[in-house]
Order: sequence, then C-alpha cells, then structure tokens
Amino acid sequence: MELEDIIERCQKMEIDCIAISDHGTVEGALKMQEIAPFKVIVGEEILTECGEIMGIFLKDTIPSNISVNEAISRIKDQDGLVCLPHPFDPLRGLTMDLKEVDKLAPSVDIVEVFNARSPMNSTADKALDYALRHEIPAIAGSDSHTLGEIGRTFVEIDDFDTPDQLIEVLKHGRISQHKASILVHFFSTITKIKRKLRK
Repeated sequence: MELEDIIERCQKMEIDCIAISDHGTVEGALKMQEIAPFKVIVGEEILTECGEIMGIFLKDTIPSNISVNEAISRIKDQDGLVCLPHPFDPLRGLTMDLKEVDKLAPSVDIVEVFNARSPMNSTADKALDYALRHEIPAIAGSDSHTLGEIGRTFVEIDDFDTPDQLIEVLKHGRISQHKASILVHFFSTITKIKRKLRK
C-alpha cells in the first residue's frame, strides 16, 4: 500500500493513531511518521528462529533470523515494547511449546489476543488466556495488507505519549474485532507474485 492511500483510509475511518509493523523493516513506518497528520507508532514484525516477535516504538530495523531472546533484547535496547503477535496461530505463531512461551512472559509488554487474519477462533482464546494469566495488556490487530482491512479491527484507548502510557491505557482499552475475508490471503499472494516478477 502507498503511504498516502493509508493516510486517506485512516482519515475516512476516523483513525487517529496507527501502528505500522512491516515485516523486517521500520523504513515505511518511519516515513509514515514524518508525513501522517496523526500519531504513528513505529513497529516491526521480526522473523525469529521460532516465529514472529513484534517490536513497537522502534527507531531502527532489527534483523531477521535471530533468536527470540535476541529479538526481545534488541527491542528493549531501543526502549521499545515487546508484543506477541498471533502467538498461537498454527501457521504464523511461535513454534514453541506453551512452557517456553510462558517463560517469555516477564519480557512481554503486550499480547495480540485477536488477529483479523487468523482463521481459527481457538488461537484467539489461547492468546487471551495467556494475557490474563500473566496480566499482560491485550491488543487486537487488523494485520492489514490491503486498504479495505484498515479499520475493521481496532482498539479504542485514551490518548498517550509514551510506551509506558500506552501500556496503562491498554488496560482499559475496548477491542472491536471483525475477521478479515478469506479473500485477503488471495490478494496478498497475488501481490507477492507481482513483486517477485518485477525483480
């Protein structure tokens, strides 16, 4: 998606804060932060040896194919927050058993308890149970890869300025969740094929 199109969609949907968490880079999020007329949280989905870990409030890209612990350490080095995105999704979640994921809890700041692109409700239930057991604030993500997905799933929260303030307001956040159409995976696949053909 073009940044200008994302801004237009957010304004149409009356979204006044967005987290951009591209795979393997913060460059797009940093550019969005420069031009958007609303608050932008800079994030990245970092592909580790055991699945994806998300860092938010980042300043620099964290490389892929590192360990989970190293990803967490690098996020913390940037004073960022560690988020577990779709942690129990069998296709995109962490490839760790529950005991290992439990050991991560002291370093985890936020847990995504609903992901609009995850097809199975049971994964959301497991994520919510994990967040409640460890008393970690919960979020929901649209995981938007297309413009039409932006704003279908969101969290209503009070205003904030710092990572610590975000954690506090999330404790009282109101999640609005709607699953994305299964067709969004088709569009994402077509986009990947087009990108490979251009190269």
